Amino acid sequence: MTGEPASPGRRMHSEPSAQTPGTIQSIILLFGFLAFVFTFAGLGGYVTTANIESWYATLQKPSLTPENWVFPVVWNFLYFLMGLSGWLVWRTAGGFAAGGAPLAIYGAQVMLNFSWSVVFFGLHSPGGALIEIFVLLAAIAANIMAFWRVNRLAALLLLPYLAWSLFATYLTAMVWLLNK
Repeated sequence: MTGEPASPGRRMHSEPSAQTPGTIQSIILLFGFLAFVFTFAGLGGYVTTANIESWYATLQKPSLTPENWVFPVVWNFLYFLMGLSGWLVWRTAGGFAAGGAPLAIYGAQVMLNFSWSVVFFGLHSPGGALIEIFVLLAAIAANIMAFWRVNRLAALLLLPYLAWSLFATYLTAMVWLLNK
């Protein structure tokens, strides 16, 4: 390390050598991360909405099941946090190549999140969705741990998502038990 302080545009020798993305690129990628997660939110919502008034309405549900309007409100907030979280890791790492494994885990858990909607609502399979959500929970936990090593705020932003997914696990398990 040199004895002089780092200027805003220069990194200290002890920091990673990845270059910080420029402002315009960073803003574009923030919207890219948000578009990524909200695309899968929209696809999952499409599968879900098509079954709310028909199949889902006929199921017995546990007493802690929120009103239907609560789900899109909570999920939109969580998807926003997920998009912001992924962007923070991309930005901190200095790009996709440098973000490697943590961003790959992130992408996988977003796909698993979408898959739950397909299995539960699209295939009408609460039992299959219960198995799938356990895999999703493991992916979310792995995502948090991987992000923690890169950007702690990014990891912390995923904690509400993990908490809601644990609640969703309870709901899924109870729907399966009450309707088998």
